[in-house]
Amino acid sequence: MPEPTRWVTDTKDGHSQWYVNRFRTMAAEGADLVGEARLVDAMVPRGARILDAGCGPGRHGGYLHGLGHTVVGVDADPVLIGAATEDHPGPTWIVEDLSELDLSAHDIVEPFDAVLVAGNVMVFVAAGTETAVLQRLCAHLAPEGFIAVGFDTGRELSLATFDAAVTAAGLRLEHRFSTWDLRPWRDDADFAVSILRHA
Repeated sequence: MPEPTRWVTDTKDGHSQWYVNRFRTMAAEGADLVGEARLVDAMVPRGARILDAGCGPGRHGGYLHGLGHTVVGVDADPVLIGAATEDHPGPTWIVEDLSELDLSAHDIVEPFDAVLVAGNVMVFVAAGTETAVLQRLCAHLAPEGFIAVGFDTGRELSLATFDAAVTAAGLRLEHRFSTWDLRPWRDDADFAVSILRHA
């Protein structure tokens, strides 16, 4: 059994359903919830294979599927995967911990052109598993593919720890921005968007 994620240990009972309801309400109100997915869509060819890692209730994977991409979404939280399945039919939604990700166990063997890791996913994985998570994502990545990761640098995961995990996982940093709409990186930025590729 994997260690409980910080999504489990650092949140209160009912948080997952609250999170689902929050984003359903925001979507109904017309909020823009797919900026991260738009960036990934701009970086891949039509009909790409995209892994939505830590997909939550599926807003990014659902959007990318609607654009014609083949999408697999993975999250450790069955409540979030249940919402993704209900709200965004089409992609393949799987409950699995990213630190032990092996999609071949689900008969998914073809590598991905892109991996999207949005929504502070890296902040919520179990402490100390950052390298393992990135290694498992790297193992599912096509040779010319990329991983797009965004997280709040003021949370539990420091940028230095993340960068060390990137190197240890056999990846390299290609680009870094301070927002998903590609504003330039600043050392005092409170958010980091990193584009990673095979080392």
